[in-house]
Amino acid sequence: IFRFQAEKNPIYKSYLDCLGVIPNEVKQINQIPYLPIEFFKKENVVCESKNIKAVFTSSGTSGVQSKHLVSDVGIYEKSFTSGFEHFYGNIKDYTILALLPSYIERFGSSLIYMCEKLIKNSEKNESGFYLNEHQELSNLLLELEGQNRKTLLIGVSFALLDFVEKHPVKLKNTIVMETGGMKGKREEMVREQLHSILCKHFNVPKIHSEYGMTELLSQAYSKGNGVFESPPWMRVSCRDANDPLSNNKQSGGINIIDLANINSCSFIASQDLGKINENNTFEVLGRFDSSDIRGCNLMVV
Repeated sequence: IFRFQAEKNPIYKSYLDCLGVIPNEVKQINQIPYLPIEFFKKENVVCESKNIKAVFTSSGTSGVQSKHLVSDVGIYEKSFTSGFEHFYGNIKDYTILALLPSYIERFGSSLIYMCEKLIKNSEKNESGFYLNEHQELSNLLLELEGQNRKTLLIGVSFALLDFVEKHPVKLKNTIVMETGGMKGKREEMVREQLHSILCKHFNVPKIHSEYGMTELLSQAYSKGNGVFESPPWMRVSCRDANDPLSNNKQSGGINIIDLANINSCSFIASQDLGKINENNTFEVLGRFDSSDIRGCNLMVV
């Protein structure tokens, strides 16, 4: 994939040329340069641009949207479906309730696309999106709990807080999953504080998290304590904050290999700061200074 993208992706090819990297001389994974994620804001990071089937865009909280041109949405669908089932099992076992108002209200969200397909694939009549129908959502959660139904409540952080502060519910069969970010709706808070509030009001022992972004076609998941695990086709490592070409550090800037990004760039240097644990799980610790707060599961420290 590296050799293919080094030849076919004009932006990545130019970046490698500027670094003086000769693709044929790259023999190991740790020799592969990661493309700074900022390029998605300014350029079309794509190998073949003639048959684009979808354009996913970021929320653009800073005023500049990232855009990801996707030529085969089937690869994205296979990635997020296989990724979810890798960690949580058959999607048909769940009722999916999505509380994502900031995403529903704009066009081009890859998260909305993912949730739409998961909702459809769950084949449950109760699955669906919620905007501000908090009382209706509360009633449905209680009804599903009464039926001992496995349920996934996935929501952006501020929306989960707005909901549960007015409608605290005791959940036993429901997974509460936050996608991060206050989207300027509420004051940012550290993950521990957010999860503590949500655990208390939902009466659950752990809050799950999803780690994804516009520039990726795969997601990592945390089943508690902000410790994330990637699917087999996604690998996370860290670089030295002062050396963008370094890799395999225990902590620093997060680098991501996403093999689902076959027609864009599979090697992304994100603006997130994190650390890698011994079992190859990872944690997101914050963001580089001056980078915009956007995307899924981006919390400040």
